[in-house]
Parts: sequence; C-alpha cells; structure tokens
Amino acid sequence: MDIIIGWRNHLFPPSAMKEVIEKVSEERLAICNECGHHSKYHKTIRPDAHCTLCQCTLIAKTKCLSCECPINKWNALISPEEEETIEDNGE
Repeated sequence: MDIIIGWRNHLFPPSAMKEVIEKVSEERLAICNECGHHSKYHKTIRPDAHCTLCQCTLIAKTKCLSCECPINKWNALISPEEEETIEDNGE
C-alpha cells in the first residue's frame, strides 16, 4: 500500500504537503543516487530508476512519507495511517 501512496504523492500531491513531499523526495533521491543498490549500478531490463533490494521505483518510493529505505539510509517521517489521512483539500 505504501508505494501506492508514493505514486499518489508523485502524480497528485496533496496541496498542503506538496512542498514537503518535494523536499523530502529530493533529499532521499540524493541518498539513493549514491547507493550501490540503485539500478544504475546494475544490469537490468527495467527502464526506471529503482532499488534493487526492494524493487520499488525511486520516484514514487521517495515521495511516500511513510516509507523507509530497506537498509535504513532514510526513515519514514509519519506512519502509514497518518499518510492515508492526508487529503487534498484544494488549498
């Protein structure tokens, strides 16, 4: 379910959280880009940048505020329950 929230935050970020999501994602992507488990360091047929451990697409995974890196290079900021309650109220 977490990765679905990440895709929601990527495609339709809640207005009130848009800046936070972008900032967190940028910080996390910088970490992932230097990690040896980034797909760019491995032969793969997938065209997307992804983690070779959890297999998640990084653009979505890093925008999920309740997700964490499988080897603890970055942590969840909120619980999955909290993230599911964040809605776009049009602000």
